[in-house]
Amino acid sequence: MDVALGGTFDPVHDGHRQLFERAFELGDVTVGLTSDELAPKTRHVDRYVRPYEERKRDLAAELETLAAEYDRSFEIRTLTEPTGIATESQFDYLIVSPETVDGGKRINEIRREKGHDPLEVVVVPHVLAEDEDIISSTRIVNGEIDEHGNLTPDREGRNAKRPE
Repeated sequence: MDVALGGTFDPVHDGHRQLFERAFELGDVTVGLTSDELAPKTRHVDRYVRPYEERKRDLAAELETLAAEYDRSFEIRTLTEPTGIATESQFDYLIVSPETVDGGKRINEIRREKGHDPLEVVVVPHVLAEDEDIISSTRIVNGEIDEHGNLTPDREGRNAKRPE
């Protein structure tokens, strides 16, 4: 089975790792990595995103470990549009997070228009941080949590306990 998923993956965190693990459970994996041009258009919050080649290097390191563990192959391809590679005929599954389910539905609409079978859309739940909020790249970049969801020491008092 061929599995597709996509994203910016900057930085890779435990929520992404859960997506990757589910993908490798199902088959060989193709990850669409947003191009430098597309990345700013896919985020809900403006923040710096590292260059494509840096993100690709780190993503490949993560995927190599999992591919070996699951005895699967993987490929990283550049996403230049939001619906990306998943509209191509060879895929069987699309891995999404809860906030990208609508994108999965749109991909299946495009696949039907192209005469392809719809993908089975597999929704992987969010991984929660220590504070019970979701782990996200934005929270990591903002210094709230680390890649595993642990609260980080606050440089400006945002997470510090307030005296009563």
